[in-house]
Amino acid sequence: MGTAGEPFKCPVCQDFFTQPVTLQCGHDFCLTCIQAVWETDESTEGPFFCPECQIFLPPDLALEINTGLQEKVKSFTANRRPAVAESPSLVHCDHCIERPSVAVRTCLTCDASLCQAHARLHQQRSALREHTLVDVTTDPLSLKCREHREELKLFCMEEKIPVCCLCVLVGDHKHHKASQLHEASADFRSTLAAHMNQLLKRRGDAEHAIKDLESLYAQTVKSAADSREKISDKYSRIRVVLDADERLMMQIIDAEETYMTDWLEAQRGIMETQIKEIDRLRASNKELLQETNDLQFLQQIRSQNLCDPLDVPPVLGVNRDLCDHEKLKTVERLVDDLSLALSQHFPRMWSYLSSPALDPKTAHPQLEISPDKKQVSWKRHPVGEGLGPQPYDSQYSVLAQESFTSGQHYWEVIVQDKPFWMIGVTTGLVAEKRSPAPRSPSLGVNSTSWCLYHGDGQYLACHDTQEKQLSVAKRVRKLGILANIQKGELSFYDADAMSLLHAFCVQCTEPLFPMFNPCIDVNGVNRQPLTLFWIKDPWNWEEGEK
Repeated sequence: MGTAGEPFKCPVCQDFFTQPVTLQCGHDFCLTCIQAVWETDESTEGPFFCPECQIFLPPDLALEINTGLQEKVKSFTANRRPAVAESPSLVHCDHCIERPSVAVRTCLTCDASLCQAHARLHQQRSALREHTLVDVTTDPLSLKCREHREELKLFCMEEKIPVCCLCVLVGDHKHHKASQLHEASADFRSTLAAHMNQLLKRRGDAEHAIKDLESLYAQTVKSAADSREKISDKYSRIRVVLDADERLMMQIIDAEETYMTDWLEAQRGIMETQIKEIDRLRASNKELLQETNDLQFLQQIRSQNLCDPLDVPPVLGVNRDLCDHEKLKTVERLVDDLSLALSQHFPRMWSYLSSPALDPKTAHPQLEISPDKKQVSWKRHPVGEGLGPQPYDSQYSVLAQESFTSGQHYWEVIVQDKPFWMIGVTTGLVAEKRSPAPRSPSLGVNSTSWCLYHGDGQYLACHDTQEKQLSVAKRVRKLGILANIQKGELSFYDADAMSLLHAFCVQCTEPLFPMFNPCIDVNGVNRQPLTLFWIKDPWNWEEGEK
């Protein structure tokens, strides 16, 4: 007994019509089924015949889709499907109507999903044997060329995308170099494996850098401990006279250890972050390598921009020169010198050490001041090349809250490996025309400011548009500034070695403000802050003498 769906089924495949065509004799067939029976396509000349009634048809027969019948089939099959809640990822067989079955394969030629039974039947029929069956998918069109509706069997090596044969022959990829999917997949799998090896090497470099940081950290702590012991022993011989000086030296070492260990901890954090990122990339690549479907693998490669060789920045090794503890050695050397000639070394320059707080009201809007007002840096808004001012632009500055009008004053600024900075003093704020709010003056480019500028290894002493290049043997990691108001001298030192870099003659009766310019950050290379060095409970030399 026939069923209600018989009028909508193809006599060849015994399934519901897909793109039905009606012959002149009145019999209906799927377009692909009748072409398979005739072992031809619609462009080939006859003679043609009807598989049902066996009558011959005109040789110039043109096959056209019966849209009316197609709509009836769609309406009938839609009404026959049970309305049940299904998982979004579950695909049913397009041929199982009365009792839906889970599809296990998808025919790209028919654009239909097939259960196990229909997939086996699909492969057994000679007319359908050449169809392409793939793992079941909810979107078979994603595996076809959107322009030609052909299977994606090639991979364009120039544009790095899967293409069909027509794309290479007559389409947009004509004359492009193309490879078979399995060949392209093998090449990219080899590249991805090389990426993983490269990531593994980078991870090893990062781990090695962390070990270096740990070693430097231990050396810093040990060197500080050794220096404390040596200095304490030396001061025990001259305790009565030098109690105040010993306390000062200890505070310098404590502060030095604190800042250096903090910096080493920060560098360790950077390396650990790089390791996490490398692990994330390795995990992602490992997951991709487990993909067995070449097409889906290549599509994921393209979506994750992994077609081209991986450009992983190298892990920078730890520069041990950053922790040579020169300041600690300097402290010991000064104590030795002190035992020979006390009067030549008192009072210490560090006796005048002050730690001026930064004044946020005078800071350029692009500068960021830390809550404790001891650090200033360029805000974290990257500036592309050619889109912003030069790194040495002198107007991006901030003043200290405290100014100096008399006496001697000394302060230190930690610069570490910062490639660009400008540090000095100025007579104060200037007023803009049309604006009642004062702003920081340009540092080092007028007659009322004096500064030292560092630009990628070069040092310049700047005043009143005059620049003098300085000869500095070793890179300055900490800059010291001594202002002797009575003598009218402003001196800049390598604060670790206490070696003079340059001295200005300052003839000025106005208050002098310490001034700091971290210079702009271009592409993240100059993001480090300028940090004011300070010690707890600084010793007041004048009160100590009393």
